Amino acid sequence: MRGQWGLILGIIAALVIAIFAVINVDAVRVNYLFGTAEWPLILVIIGSVLMGGIIVGAVGMVRVYQLQQEIKRLKQEKSQKDRSTVTKDKELLEKNEKKETSKPSQGKEK
Repeated sequence: MRGQWGLILGIIAALVIAIFAVINVDAVRVNYLFGTAEWPLILVIIGSVLMGGIIVGAVGMVRVYQLQQEIKRLKQEKSQKDRSTVTKDKELLEKNEKKETSKPSQGKEK
């Protein structure tokens, strides 16, 4: 359900940006570090939105990668703990079995 709301909000945002860009078609002066140029405002708006989307997507991908590495590390820690727990349990069982076999039988004689 959360993904559906995200998709709906994304479509609405895209429509609002597209309408805003289409309304503003006048030429504007864009200053670069190395010069200036005249561009239609619609291209400046759409280019800015695309650059913002690319930056947000890249940051999101980095975060997903970090979380995947964290999951991998936690799984390795869990498997190591599980192995050590199994080893300790086996040692305790063997120790208890040795105690049971070394005890003399305490049967009552009549």
